[in-house]
Amino acid sequence: MTIAITRTELQALLAAGTVTVVDALPQSYYDQQHLPDAINLVESDVDTRAASLLPDLAATIVTYCSNPACGNSKAVARRLDKLGYLDVRTYPGGIQEWAGAGLPTQATAGAAPR
Repeated sequence: MTIAITRTELQALLAAGTVTVVDALPQSYYDQQHLPDAINLVESDVDTRAASLLPDLAATIVTYCSNPACGNSKAVARRLDKLGYLDVRTYPGGIQEWAGAGLPTQATAGAAPR
């Protein structure tokens, strides 16, 4: 079962360096804006790319997408659960809440801003 976490909880995990953050939005959105050091993994790629991107099944993984109405992060989290990942969480607030709180984001070099 996937647990939803708050922005404050995610900030604590990031500060401790104990989490891998997964942006579940399409590549074009990821390129424009994502959480610092997040990796991009969409539902359709989980089965083929998860093992190389996320080799540790016991690692803490937090998925997110745009906002609470977006289902991408839950879909990716469910697929990771089915593949045997043991500590998968979701951040429902997503990039909108994160950026709206004035927290840092990154963009892929050469990406057009939103």
